[in-house]
This record gives sequence, C-alpha cells and structure tokens, in this order.
Amino acid sequence: MSTLAELSSDASGRALVDSIAVSIRDRIMSGQIPIGSQLRQAELAKDFGVSRTPIREALRQLQAGGLIDVVPNRGAVVRIPSPWEVREAYQVRAELEGLAAALAAGQISRSDVETLRKANRAMYERSAEESANPAEATTGSRRENDLFHHTIAQLSGNSRLSRSIDEINETFPRNVSAQLLVGDSRHREANFDEHERILDALERGDDETARAEMRDHVLKAGEQLARWYERRSSTVFRG
Repeated sequence: MSTLAELSSDASGRALVDSIAVSIRDRIMSGQIPIGSQLRQAELAKDFGVSRTPIREALRQLQAGGLIDVVPNRGAVVRIPSPWEVREAYQVRAELEGLAAALAAGQISRSDVETLRKANRAMYERSAEESANPAEATTGSRRENDLFHHTIAQLSGNSRLSRSIDEINETFPRNVSAQLLVGDSRHREANFDEHERILDALERGDDETARAEMRDHVLKAGEQLARWYERRSSTVFRG
C-alpha cells in the first residue's frame, strides 16, 4: 500500500509533468516552437530547470495527443498536420460556426457589431503593415481574428457549441493563420470582406445568410491552411 507521502509525491510529479506539457504546447501553438522543430530533452530540461525525466514524460503526453512525432534519427519533433486532417477539421468547424452565426443573429447587439467591425479593421491594417516581414507576424492579428470568431460563438448562447468550436481552433498552431493573412494580400482582402458580409447579415438579423457566409468563410480558410501545410510538409524535412 502506498504511503501518504508517496501519493503526495506522485501527485506532485504528475502536476509538474502536466505543467511542462502545457507550457510546451503553448509554445508550439503560438509558433514560438515552429512545426518540424526538434524538441531536445537536454535543452528543455535546462530551460525548465528540471531533470530529463519530467521532460520525457511531458513529451510522451504531447505525442499521445498527436502534437509531436518521434522521428528516426531526429527524436521528438513538432508534428506537421496533414492537409486532409486540416480539411476534415475545417469541414466540421464550418458547420459548427455556421450554426453559431445563425444563432447569434438573434442575439447580437449594435455595440457587438461595432466591436467586431473594429477588430476586423484592426486585423486587416495590422497584417497589411506586417506584410513586409510575414515570418515575424505578431500576435495582434491572430488575437483579433480569434476575438471575431470567439465572440460570435459566445453570442450563439450555446456553451457546448462554443466549447466544441474552441477545441477545433486549438488543434493547429494559431500563428499560421496570422502568417497567411500577412503574406497573401488577396487572402487578406478576401478575409476582411468575408468578415464584413458576416457582420452585415448578423446586423440585419438574417440567420440563414449569416450561417451561409460563415460556413463558406471557414471552408475557404481551411483550404488556405491545408495548402500551406501541403507546401510546408514538402520542404521542412529536406536536408
């Protein structure tokens, strides 16, 4: 039978592993650790001020969650999602966000619409300013894009729906979407216009148009993302 001290030690060890796993995951999702990057245990152990044991366990946890792979001769690397995974996820997301927009059409206030228009404009202007150096896109445009979608999901009034959307949004690193807006002027223009059409429908209380516009917008965003991963996967492991 385990003693109280042993149980306490085990719980403390699991909490440490969980905390490290969350921190590494956050770095990957923000783009601080890019896809395809090696995750060296010695470097991570020094960074977190721990031994290699909790690092190894944290990496196993992330591998089980599908965020990293163990590659022969390279060890643990940040996994590159396949294009089909992105397309499948965004097909589901499109239906969920379309439903959220339809429900939000009956809930949204004029103040909410104005806040979202400001966020959309700020996202467009910030990403345009950063277009000279897309590799160093800040978190600003990503944050404003997330605000747009998250607010509409919240305004649906359906908390389960909102949580499901958030789960899909957290499947892939968020910085990639920001880089796409920064690096492709046509995509940036289209993204801005699509957001405006969604807001126009919401402001009118037109639930069916809001649903259709949001669904179409998310599917297009998913296709852009899938193509980015397609190009990236063909180059990241060369050499």
